[in-house]
Parts: sequence; structure tokens; C-alpha cells
Amino acid sequence: MHAAAFPHRPVLLDEAIAGLAPRAGGTYVDGTFGRGGHARALLAQLGPHGRLIAIDRDPQAVAAAMAIGDPRLTAVHARIGALGAVLDAAGVRNADGMLFDLGVSSPQLDDPERGFSFRADGPLDMRMDPTQGVSAAQWLATAAEPEIREVIRDYGEERFAKQIAASIVAARASEPIRTTRQLADLVGAAVRTREPGQNPATRTFQALRIFVNRELEEVSLMLPQAVERLASGARLAVISFHSLEDRIVKRFLAGASRPQLPADLPIRASEMPAALLKLIGRAQSPSPAELARNPRARSARLRVAERTAAPFDARALPRLEAAWRS
Repeated sequence: MHAAAFPHRPVLLDEAIAGLAPRAGGTYVDGTFGRGGHARALLAQLGPHGRLIAIDRDPQAVAAAMAIGDPRLTAVHARIGALGAVLDAAGVRNADGMLFDLGVSSPQLDDPERGFSFRADGPLDMRMDPTQGVSAAQWLATAAEPEIREVIRDYGEERFAKQIAASIVAARASEPIRTTRQLADLVGAAVRTREPGQNPATRTFQALRIFVNRELEEVSLMLPQAVERLASGARLAVISFHSLEDRIVKRFLAGASRPQLPADLPIRASEMPAALLKLIGRAQSPSPAELARNPRARSARLRVAERTAAPFDARALPRLEAAWRS
């Protein structure tokens, strides 16, 4: 089914645009275009001389961006982890603001052919870019049981990961697991209890999607590049939906907003390094009115930080390795 058939409701739209505080002639980055809800709002603020670089790894999203036909908009098919290379190719040294709306989009969830959701049967794919990498079905067909268990446990925070992994391995010995319905039924049979109102397969589907698309790794790659390429006074706004994503973003922004001191070395007050970011307000959640319109927004968190005038030094950035595991 064509992507245009699915309506898109941008989450925390007013809050994100206010957090970015765009200026009319600036150059901005929408690192996760989706179907362009945030991008259109940004373009409305930029005036005739503004510029917006729209990035997405989903070819359907890139096609939607190109269809807008606005000369101020440059659409790029890429991962957010390649942010620096995208800006180099676009001839942009420093941006005046960047927005990242992480995770899966509503059009991706609502299209059964993409395989992101258990609500309708479809091929078990889950790739945000179907032209690259292996699908969830392909990975499940060959992965060892301990690896499946680890992915479901670590990326889905699923306490029944052992039972689910065992069920998957036992089932694939009889027939390949190719559809979302097959996987959802397997998980439902393996999970003994679940939170009220939550499908037993929710955490497993989230885990596989995050793993197949390397979502946490992409966020970890993007954040230092964003800080390096922001102009002084520019804002970085990140909307996350999953606790593991938000943990990475929260720890990185907090760490980059504090001076990174050398370990076990005395330092004079005058030699204190300047922080690279300044936090802007507290994390924001959707309003009750927005949640009434769009229940999918319930877990969204918006965090905003501003680039200081401190010279960029990668040594001043917090480490991100395996931040979601700690």
C-alpha cells in the first residue's frame, strides 16, 4: 500500500519548534523526516532564504520529502549516524538547529507490508530501509537461541526472553517464521502474563525492530556529530519514544552540559574546560489534549539543548558505549 494512504501526526510539534527557536534565514536539519510534519512546520518559520536538510533512511519518506517540491528543502536518503557526511555533501559546515524524532513512524507501523506491527498480518521485515540489511525473518531463521534471548532481553526489556527465544527456535525447526502473525502467536503462547492493555508481543517486536535497524547505535553515532556541527547558539531537539533511546539522549546531553575533567589530574579553576551544551528546560511530555488525539504519543519525551561558544573538542563529550545496557 502506498505511504500516502497513512496519515501522519507529528508528536510534540509545537514544543519541538518552540525549543528549536528557528530564525528566518537559518539552516536546519530534520534528521528523521518521516512524513514531514515537523519539517513543514520548520519551513513555515524559515522564510525565503532559509534552508532545511531532511534526512531519512526510509526510501518512502525520502520520496515524500522530494514530493513537497520546496527549493529550500534538500532530501537525503541516509542514516542519522552518517550526519556529518550528509552535511559535508550538502555543503553545510554548521547548522542553526537540528531536530530528531527517533523511532518508528506511524506510516511504517500502519503498513502491514513493512512488518513492524502485530496488529495486521504481513511479512516479518521491520527494516526502515528495505533496500539494505537483513529482515527480522532472515535473522530469526539463523540466529542462535542465546543471541535471540539476549536481543529480546536487552532491547525489549522482556523478562520472558528465555521462554520466547526457546519457542522461536523450536517453531522454526518445523517451518520458517515469515509473518508478523506467526511471531505474535508464538510470543503470546510463551508469555505467561502481561501488563493490562499491552499485547504480549509488544516488547519482542520492539526489540527486534531496534536490533534490525541498529537504532540505539545510530543515536549514539549521531549525537557527537550533531554537537560538532551545531553553530554557537544553535539548538538540538530530540524526541524519543523508548526508554533505552531516552536514556542515551539524557545521559549524553547531561554529560555534554558539564565540563569533562581529566581523571585524577589537578586543574586550576581558570583551566576548567567549558561545556559544549547548555540544557534548555526539562524533558517535555505530550499534553493530555495531544494524548487524546494521538495515544501513540504517550511515551514521547522531548529534550532540548543549546550549543555554547566553546570550541569543539571530542574529548569533552561523554562516552556512549553501551549506554543503554547500564
